[in-house]
Amino acid sequence: MSSKPFNPFAMAQQQFDRAADLLGLDQPTRELLRWPMREYHFSLPVRMDDGTVKVFRGFRVQHNDARGPGKGGIRFHPQETIDTVRALAMWMTWKCAVVDLPLGGSKGGVVCSPHSLSLREQEALCRAWVRAVARDVGPQRDVPAPDVMTNPQHMLWMLDEYEAVYGGKYPGFITGKPVGLGGSRGRTEATGYGVIFTLREALKELGVRPHDTTASVQGFGNVAQYAIELYQQIGGKVICVSCWDEADQQAYAYRKKEGINLEELRKITDRFGTIDKSKATALGYERLPGDAWVEQDVDILIPAALEQAITAENVHRISRKVKVVAEGANGPTTPEADHVLIERGIFVIPDFLANAGGVTCSYFEQVQSNMNYYWERDEVLSRLDTVMTSAFIAVSDLARKRKVSMRDAAYMIAIARVAQACKDRGWV
Repeated sequence: MSSKPFNPFAMAQQQFDRAADLLGLDQPTRELLRWPMREYHFSLPVRMDDGTVKVFRGFRVQHNDARGPGKGGIRFHPQETIDTVRALAMWMTWKCAVVDLPLGGSKGGVVCSPHSLSLREQEALCRAWVRAVARDVGPQRDVPAPDVMTNPQHMLWMLDEYEAVYGGKYPGFITGKPVGLGGSRGRTEATGYGVIFTLREALKELGVRPHDTTASVQGFGNVAQYAIELYQQIGGKVICVSCWDEADQQAYAYRKKEGINLEELRKITDRFGTIDKSKATALGYERLPGDAWVEQDVDILIPAALEQAITAENVHRISRKVKVVAEGANGPTTPEADHVLIERGIFVIPDFLANAGGVTCSYFEQVQSNMNYYWERDEVLSRLDTVMTSAFIAVSDLARKRKVSMRDAAYMIAIARVAQACKDRGWV
């Protein structure tokens, strides 16, 4: 095992450097795009239910806004770090660009565990975060959204605080809102469905029918659940899922070789995506160590949880049967592991292409909120399918033309678009 601590921002920069070399990017543009344009660190004092005051650390990183207002989620996570937020902001820039949205990349976070906070404490934390950054975000500047362990209720509290600060109605300030209060239909499904839209196209390229495939999924939160839902609808079978167990402070994998039953698992899963282990066992699921999802004898792996899921330490445990890795999570494959996957001829759909369905639908929500109008669910998902399919085909065509990996091709398209916007604006 490597003793070197994992730094997601160093990994994001390494991926950028490789694409910049392939593009022959000039030095000033490299310097501009390699680092965030601005970042905010703030202390958030919150009065807890017991009367004490606890100070939380919060962040907002705006990586680049040459193509439009910043866009990116807010994470509540006990292991949140500024380098994680920097990496995610950079990946958001490329994610918006690869699907050709007129947006830049941002990300936010708070170091906390919502599991151990009451609803009132979570509301106070949401409002404190907005007050700290209200001058530097907004519909025309930087638009937040939900991410790990945040949800539509958190977004609504944040919107309410922002509107209280500015004394008006600004539904386009934030996305991921409840449908009845400015949210978009189809938003809940969007990221997971987007993963499967790109997977469907990859299987077409490989000449493989979805009905003939099996998959193993890391995670059982929103992205994983909706990816499984659509994958099963197109004919695939999921035999293993994993999730974090907060009570035991470790992850478990749950396997059923004849295929999992999504609806029965949803019924025994809490809002954080934790499956009740005793109930799962009673339903006939085999409980395995958390990292067992990666070594299942399947055709498709879908990492849909956190960063650093496929590493130099576990990549060699991936079955020889695996044909596709569809990255539902952000940064799930380290560069060392990525190299091994390419050597083995595994088709990798890179994260910022595969999971761009979420930000695409967030953009749709922004448009609807700013118009004070809404689209029906079928229209949203149809538009999403069109955007994701077009982006996949463009990346795949460039990968073949330049004889590079899908990840390199996606980076080349995204970085070239952002670099051109910076040049057109006269920044470099």
